[in-house]
Formats: sequence, structure tokens, C-alpha cells
Amino acid sequence: MTGLAFLIPIALGMGMLGLLAFMWTMKSGQYEDLEGSANRILIDDDEEEDAL
Repeated sequence: MTGLAFLIPIALGMGMLGLLAFMWTMKSGQYEDLEGSANRILIDDDEEEDAL
């Protein structure tokens, strides 16, 4: 029973930490461009390397 007294607050704290981290990523705009990474893989980089 004393194990639960330690594990429940630790679990709640870790859940709150995860929620705060998620809210921070939402506020910093990391989920704004969902299509950019998918389209970036299709761009041919050989043209840019030849120009250098």
C-alpha cells in the first residue's frame, strides 16, 4: 500500500510533465507544416548540388 503512495504522485507528475511538453510544442508551432516534410522528400537535390 505504501508503494502506491509513491507511484501515484510520480505517475501524475510524469503525466503533467508530458502534457506541459506537448503544450510547449503546440505553442512553438512545431505542428504548423504537416505537409512540408512529406513534400520535401520528393524535391530533387541534385540540381542544388550542381549549382555549387
